[in-house]
Amino acid sequence: MRKIAFVVVLFALFTSCSETERQEFEYSGGTVNMALENEMSTNIPRNVLDYYSAKVLNQITEGLVGFNTETLKIEPRLAKSWTKSDDGLKYTFTLRNDVYFHPHELFSGLEDRKMTTEDVVKSFEMACTKKEDGTAPNSYSSIFKSLLKGADEFYEGKAKNISGLTISGQNVTMELVHEDQNFLNKMTHVTVNIVSKKIIEAGVESEDIIGTGPFIYTDYKSGEQPSLILTKNVDYYDVDEEGNALPYLDSLVFVFQSRKLEQLDMFEEGQLDIIVELPTSRITRMLEGRIEDFNSKPPVLVLSNNPLLISHFYFFNMEDERFKNPLVRKAFNYAIDKETIGRDIIRGQYNDLGEYGIVPPISKVLRGYDFKGIKSVGYSYDPELAKKLLAEAGYPNGEGFGSVELRYNISDTHSAVADEFAKQIFKVLGINVNIDGSSFEQLTADRANGNGDIFRSGWSADYPSPETFLINFYGKFVPESKNEPSPINESRYKNPLFDEFYEQAQNSVKLSDQMRMFSKAETELMKDPPIIPLWYAGDIAITQSYVRNFHFNALNHFEFKRVYVKPWTAEEYKASHAEKN
Repeated sequence: MRKIAFVVVLFALFTSCSETERQEFEYSGGTVNMALENEMSTNIPRNVLDYYSAKVLNQITEGLVGFNTETLKIEPRLAKSWTKSDDGLKYTFTLRNDVYFHPHELFSGLEDRKMTTEDVVKSFEMACTKKEDGTAPNSYSSIFKSLLKGADEFYEGKAKNISGLTISGQNVTMELVHEDQNFLNKMTHVTVNIVSKKIIEAGVESEDIIGTGPFIYTDYKSGEQPSLILTKNVDYYDVDEEGNALPYLDSLVFVFQSRKLEQLDMFEEGQLDIIVELPTSRITRMLEGRIEDFNSKPPVLVLSNNPLLISHFYFFNMEDERFKNPLVRKAFNYAIDKETIGRDIIRGQYNDLGEYGIVPPISKVLRGYDFKGIKSVGYSYDPELAKKLLAEAGYPNGEGFGSVELRYNISDTHSAVADEFAKQIFKVLGINVNIDGSSFEQLTADRANGNGDIFRSGWSADYPSPETFLINFYGKFVPESKNEPSPINESRYKNPLFDEFYEQAQNSVKLSDQMRMFSKAETELMKDPPIIPLWYAGDIAITQSYVRNFHFNALNHFEFKRVYVKPWTAEEYKASHAEKN
């Protein structure tokens, strides 16, 4: 990625070509610092597959619609409005006419930076175009494939344009192959965020991140403590309810630190303003040792502990002959004492233990989903049954099975869980587990290419639907050749009955029917498990109290454009809580 000279960006901040003077919020300014465990794996939205790239790129780039971080309701973004046809097959988005891409040397001036329907069309065409390595971008595989009319023909090179994508004036119309209750949810995904046609055609989007979002990519600092600096987009179109320009902050800094203990030390030293997921070894000390900071009025620190649509699990490499036998996979599942992992390893930092499936059991978000039925085919600790199943599979006491390699990315939590997993599997099944830690980037590549036997994974929902989890096991995403990477269905799991239920859910017109069929799909998945569910996240997060308007939600979706920095006074805090009561 090319660095954008900091002085140039600062100059742009003070010499914006905006035609109207911005009305600033009284408390505009300041910086918020937040840590992420890993750096971005890509600068291109359509290629995003990981949580960390999404978190950063969602501050810089935007889609036609987005989520409200408080309510998780879909709101306008680059499209100021939209309509849906009576048959549910056509969506027409009306674009704003005051959206500008961030400054770049390729643009001749403000008008040249203005977003148009051509930028939207080009972004969606690239979303349905093979990458340089011949593989599909995530935007095509997860969003548009077999859904947007003409997308498949365009992807396969049989058409010069996407027939279901048309423009008229400021309107962009998308015609679907079949009705999809989650289509608007999918359009909030980072992979369909809009990039400038000029930037794409110049071939610089992998180097320069140019979006329309509230923050501009400004600088990357490498070294012992890498960080990414984003600064205020002074030409951002959005305003608050009083007409004040957004974003409020002058800058947003992401610090990349994989070790949670280091993150906590930085937080306590005032170098970070937000910490998500405390290091397990310091939870008691932090929460009890600073109890006054949480309970004072106003507080110094603010604690949040919400259930998240995030699953932590291990999955099997289904190309391994041993794991093609479902008895073996069930034996591994029954051999794991999740209570011990939850109590002794992650120290209660979870919403629930992995006795369901891949979908986190948050019924208030996923209404109508049959969590009870899925739990009935889930797995709890039963060492005797585990031994019996392994013997039935032909490996009594692990004899003749050989060792297995567990691949995971090194961190305080993941390393400790991997070590405990290996101990439990050996104790119950007599099988040696060789644990092999690596960087997150290396693990991502190894999972896609099947370099290992069992892999650690975590999946964060892109939108509130079981589909965003179950897509990881859809058989039609498995490439024909074992030598090709499988970046979505990493386990290379194939189950025709699961696929049938999954497709029926996708094609359901009623949301209730969709939830019912997704429930049946997951039930079938857990009868023939390619995974070992471990726990569903309910991370403890702490913010400095002076960080205002920062909201946690079940999607772990962060938005900073309305965040501002202001210490509380006792009088203000008292008045604020009196109003709430």
